[in-house]
Amino acid sequence: MTAALDFSLPPGLSANEPPEARGMSRDAVRLMVSRGEAEPSHHHFSDLPGLLEPGDLIVVNNSATLPAAVRLDRLAVHFSTARPDGTWLVELRRRTGKGSEPYGGGEPGEWLPMPGRATLRLVGRETPRLWRAVLDRDVEAYLRVHGVPIRYSYVERDWPIEAYQTVFATVPGSAEMPSAARPFTVELVTALVARGIGIAPITLHTGVASAEKDEPPYAERYEVPATTARLVNLTRENGGRVIAAGTTVVRALETAAGAGGRVTASEGWTGHIVTPEIGVRAVTGLITGLHEPRSSHLLMLTAIAGEAALGRAYHEALRKGYLWHEFGDTHLILK
Repeated sequence: MTAALDFSLPPGLSANEPPEARGMSRDAVRLMVSRGEAEPSHHHFSDLPGLLEPGDLIVVNNSATLPAAVRLDRLAVHFSTARPDGTWLVELRRRTGKGSEPYGGGEPGEWLPMPGRATLRLVGRETPRLWRAVLDRDVEAYLRVHGVPIRYSYVERDWPIEAYQTVFATVPGSAEMPSAARPFTVELVTALVARGIGIAPITLHTGVASAEKDEPPYAERYEVPATTARLVNLTRENGGRVIAAGTTVVRALETAAGAGGRVTASEGWTGHIVTPEIGVRAVTGLITGLHEPRSSHLLMLTAIAGEAALGRAYHEALRKGYLWHEFGDTHLILK
């Protein structure tokens, strides 16, 4: 990571509550726009229809967020990703006064007693942080009763699961909210469509983030429907821009894109990681939040924006006091 993107994030720039708790609508958060070598411009998210052109297409993630954290007396279990063999990837975290921190304990074969007389069996480590595990009942039904949304220490209190859903959320499966689309409202979607800007869905179920460590993303479940693939290709053929609402959308579309950028219907598991060396083929713009220093997401953003433009944007975001994380401000990158 270059020096321009190896920055320190002041604690005061972490959004610790939803904008609604600050008396704002979802689409009132700030929106910084980067366009190549031009200086970044500053707007509100509600200005988005006027910043795009008729014929552009916004691709959104319709994955809905699960209440994926289950709290025990001293530990919390974060359910991350359902695997094809019926196991789940989970993260064990030690509960603290303000939230939780990584817990390095656990042994293969160990059983953890869970609320509601359930038991969780640790099968083996998938990564240094994540376990393969088996719950003795249906996980999603169990989480609906005993789970709460995953919350890290910069968010000071629990918020209901509705605070972690986007207006596009229809397919349950994400451990953490696909947060780039959180600022969209029904009224804003109506304004975008009225201006001739298309909206199409993909599904990618996000796993747990690495809040304390810089780790590359692991394989996640996704689907790019045939109708969305067709709309992406038509948009590109007609000279419109394909704007991904979130890094999850970039990952799904670029997994489904061929060498010439043509997208085909696709589903399964993707381990695709977008880097400046690989580049992007289908996506020509990105709506995203502001990412942690040294995050692997910054490599993806660099592939779309370019290193100099992204460094300039993050310097400006720090200077202007933009807010980071899932309840924070947003960034529109246009190639």
